[in-house]
Amino acid sequence: MSTTPRILIVEDDAVAAQAMAEAARDVGAEPVLRATYADGLEAAKAGAYAVILFDRMLPGGDGVDAIAKVRAAGSTALVMVVSALGRAANKIEGLEKGADDYLAKPFDPDELRARLRALLRRTTMVALDNDVVAFGDLEIRMKARTVHVGTTHIAISPKEFKLLSYFATNAGALVTRMQLLEHVWNLHFDPQTNVVDVHVGRLRRKLEQVAGRPIIHTARGEGYVFDPVKVAE
Repeated sequence: MSTTPRILIVEDDAVAAQAMAEAARDVGAEPVLRATYADGLEAAKAGAYAVILFDRMLPGGDGVDAIAKVRAAGSTALVMVVSALGRAANKIEGLEKGADDYLAKPFDPDELRARLRALLRRTTMVALDNDVVAFGDLEIRMKARTVHVGTTHIAISPKEFKLLSYFATNAGALVTRMQLLEHVWNLHFDPQTNVVDVHVGRLRRKLEQVAGRPIIHTARGEGYVFDPVKVAE
């Protein structure tokens, strides 16, 4: 059975669809193309996909409106809207209706590939049951509040576990210092200290020492990216 992730592309513009398909192949995924709202919705409901790319102005409907129907059908795919409707209000509407990402047209192929890689990284998070979340050999036990790489236990503090849990729910995405202050420290202002950097640095060293590879990466001047399982570049 193939482990190659599949990406469903619902786009009626042939040139854009081929650019998306090429980007999907570049990140190690198999593209599946559909050109209408109805065909895209049917494919999304019937197949197993890691990511779905929906255009908005499709023959037969708006791709944003399909998101709720796809979710209701049980799909666990992450959804990115790629649309010429690229104003802030359009993006907010798409995200509020359940999109995991929103990219305006015309898009830069490099940016599309970067965003697809980020979404694919998020799909590597597997909920083994209600307790264990795994990224490859990295396992986080939510009830016991423990962390293992393979069979090796990593001793971390309660605050570090809360930090790791927040990173895990945002795997592959950029997380800013302000987000960490709000969600981990419950601070809605920047206290102008290096508390975030100190805790992230300590957690990163503990994970990397056992895993033998970087787990948390610094996006200089922006924040951090939790990337525990490397996907195709």
